[in-house]
Amino acid sequence: QVQLVESGGCLVQAGGSLRLSCAASGSNFRLEAMCWYRYAPGKQRELVAAITSSGSTNYGDSVKGRFTGSRDNAKNTVSLQMNSLKPEDTAVYYCKVNVITHTGRRLEVWGQGTLVTVSS
Repeated sequence: QVQLVESGGCLVQAGGSLRLSCAASGSNFRLEAMCWYRYAPGKQRELVAAITSSGSTNYGDSVKGRFTGSRDNAKNTVSLQMNSLKPEDTAVYYCKVNVITHTGRRLEVWGQGTLVTVSS
């Protein structure tokens, strides 16, 4: 059984920075890709960043050059460093991980979400 705990959501001024973290806990699992998604008011779900098991990253077009995703496999943690924040970055951010259990099953596990509000 795997659970995700997200932290780091906050109210931030435009141009500021914020770091989100997502930690996976449990046993008998192996992490594959870890992703950050967000839901902004009135918009569809958007992929923010994806980090593969090897550490390769992909970013949504709207955050390229500003956000940096990383993972620490030893701690089963993925982080999202957000710089040069804009009001349009205001959203609820969700961490999602793909997990391989000890029986070989592939599961998706979602965090509880954390609110990031960027004021102008």
